[in-house]
Amino acid sequence: MPAPDAAELLAAYDSQLRGRLPDRLPPGEHAERDGPVVRFTGGAGGGWVLYRDLGGLEGEALDELIARQVRVFADRGERFEWKWHGHDLPSDLPERLRAAGFVAEDRETVVIAPVAAVGGPVVLPDGVSLRRVVDRADFDRIAELERAVWDEDRTEVADMLETEHAFDPESIAIVVAEAGGEAVCAAWMRFEPDTDFATLWGGATLPGWRGRGIYRATVAHRASLAAARGFGLLQVDASDDSRPILERLGFVAVTTTTPFVWSPA
Repeated sequence: MPAPDAAELLAAYDSQLRGRLPDRLPPGEHAERDGPVVRFTGGAGGGWVLYRDLGGLEGEALDELIARQVRVFADRGERFEWKWHGHDLPSDLPERLRAAGFVAEDRETVVIAPVAAVGGPVVLPDGVSLRRVVDRADFDRIAELERAVWDEDRTEVADMLETEHAFDPESIAIVVAEAGGEAVCAAWMRFEPDTDFATLWGGATLPGWRGRGIYRATVAHRASLAAARGFGLLQVDASDDSRPILERLGFVAVTTTTPFVWSPA
């Protein structure tokens, strides 16, 4: 199978996944357009500002757009993330966000693969099993796993998973890899309506269980779920740890993404 073209994959990503205004959102969440951006408020983990492109805004006009988002979220007392991509224009946007009080988190790489290139047998180490989970007790176990991996409170992950699954259980699939009753890896996927994409999230693995193919198995399992639903492409915001694994599986790097986060004082 020939390698997918990175430019074509990026074009599909930009046109299909970025800047969409959803038809439905969970209770308490709201989305509205403000010029070229879509502003999401009221989510379990805070708010978001997303967009396909900024329509050529720069200079003072861009600073005003940024300041307007900050005013909205400041009035709400709500943390929010401005998701910046490495190919976005203008090139000085990161500096303008920092000047407005945003803090950059770790950069990730957007990688995409055809589902057919990633699917295959799910191979797990002896004593490890995969289970799809649907209730709060397991979501709390996932949050505790992530706390152990990242050394920070991840309660909002459980809140987010519970909210999304309760609102539309067909739009998300959440899996846990277990050994001896212990959750050792957790991952989920979102089926993006009216697109070719299913998106992969999570994948945190306890340090003592890394290097055994467990994360790779969760990717193959989710690829099979996407194929069964008719989705043709998988997308991941990959950390530096997971990117090499994903590229060996056939994923192609198309751009980078950096969360710029603004929080109330």
